[in-house]
Amino acid sequence: MTLKKGFLPIIIILLLLGTLSVAAQDTPANATDWWRDAVFYEVFVRSFYDSDGDGIGDFNGITERLDYLNDGNPDTASDLGVTALWLMPMMESPSYHGYDVTNYRAVEPDYGTLEDFRRLLDEAHARGIRVIIDFPFNHSSSQHPWFTASTNDDPTYRGWYLWEDENPGFRGPGNQVVWHPRNGSFYYALFWDGMPDLNLTNPAVTTEIFSTARYWLEDVGVDGFRLDGVKHLIEDGNVQENTPATLEWMQVFNDYVTLIQPDAFTVAEVWSNSYFVKPYIERDTVDVAFEFDLAQAILQSVGGERAAALNSIQERTMGIYAEARFATFLTNHDQNRVIDELRGDVEKAKLAATLLLTAPGVPFIYYGEEIGMSGRKPDERIRTPMQWDATENTVGFTTARPWEPPQSNATEVNVALQTGDPDSLLSTYRDLIALRAAHPALRRGSWTAVDSPTRQVYSFVRATDAETLLVIVNLADEAISEYALTFEGDLTGRNQAQNLSGEETIAPLNLTPEGGFMDYQPLTSLAPHSLTIIALSP
Repeated sequence: MTLKKGFLPIIIILLLLGTLSVAAQDTPANATDWWRDAVFYEVFVRSFYDSDGDGIGDFNGITERLDYLNDGNPDTASDLGVTALWLMPMMESPSYHGYDVTNYRAVEPDYGTLEDFRRLLDEAHARGIRVIIDFPFNHSSSQHPWFTASTNDDPTYRGWYLWEDENPGFRGPGNQVVWHPRNGSFYYALFWDGMPDLNLTNPAVTTEIFSTARYWLEDVGVDGFRLDGVKHLIEDGNVQENTPATLEWMQVFNDYVTLIQPDAFTVAEVWSNSYFVKPYIERDTVDVAFEFDLAQAILQSVGGERAAALNSIQERTMGIYAEARFATFLTNHDQNRVIDELRGDVEKAKLAATLLLTAPGVPFIYYGEEIGMSGRKPDERIRTPMQWDATENTVGFTTARPWEPPQSNATEVNVALQTGDPDSLLSTYRDLIALRAAHPALRRGSWTAVDSPTRQVYSFVRATDAETLLVIVNLADEAISEYALTFEGDLTGRNQAQNLSGEETIAPLNLTPEGGFMDYQPLTSLAPHSLTIIALSP
């Protein structure tokens, strides 16, 4: 009988705890939560920059372009200013996307060598950029030697995957086929038949995954992991999402990662309603998880020029996750790009960036988002080559034929054209990232809603012990002169208002006896699609 997913036996927990014999490293105070101050940039290696002229992006290409991301000099303003990278799958794989791994301890040859990757890490770290990598261990490739051996009834590897003599018959969460025939039996593969699910209730599989994590952290030197498809790790019969056994397994995994490298960062893809994501944070299975509901609310409010959706979801989100332990984003490699969701409106794209980078949580930017790269599914078309300049057909990405054709508007939308334009989307991202870096309240501060009867006005207070900021966003494409702000929190002693976002004089702030304010209009008029930040101090 083969092992089935369905529960995580306590013996596996004990076995894994027995492997946790690593001496904890000495870590400076607060160094382990570096990610709270970070702005991440998601990179598809194949599409970022080709250094050797084969039409495929590579590690050396990223290294060559690091100064675009962050040149390591805080006195310059020509770089984007991001402080962390998430590299999409870069382990050996037969596919263009890399989520079906054939060797978990080898880099994809198309991207270069392990030495190239180590050099990328060194150069990134020299600029103050941390690097995390995608770790897709819910499944392997069907071409992985483990699966080949399992298919051939090798007793060592048969139980590394999920086999049944008869088709169990149930389908996946999206009504997809999940049981696939092979050699007279059926194996479980949630996403497609080329990515069979690993059996994480098998101690041998779990031990191998843990050992692999240790390899990348200790031997290679990455700074953490983005964990793919976490909600699908362990099934319970036909229950295939967010099972208790998945939470147990992830809790032990995260403890192991933390013990090996206390400052390692983990972020999970749990593509579910926020209430299903909540237990992953409450039980410390990861540092943060991506907040899909909030991402949708940002785009909904920006697109509709109404604050209601974002107000509601942001307040709910703050109540769900303690200490703002969630990752914010607009769209990612599985979704249509931001500019397409906003129907090509660059001003709204700027507004979406504003909401992302002034909000609580850990922000992630998908490569090319900062210049307004377009892209609609299928997946290859939302992962097209980075548009560096207006060179026809290659857009400065390669000197050869690119692995995937660029977007049709690439010669009008690229880094070179936007770099010198202070009003460009790229300049907006640079300015916002610099603003976030300059103000601890925007990175680590609390968040409290500010009420306004004007539907197009979205406002909130971000505060630390040392800094309090009143943030006001006009979502409308026209100026608003009639609005009023009401705050029911306690700002006692912080009634001096200073405009950090312009030269206009701010109206005096009169606090109520409780420390709040009512019907406050700090500016005579809010400019269209504008951000106003007011520092409140004694």
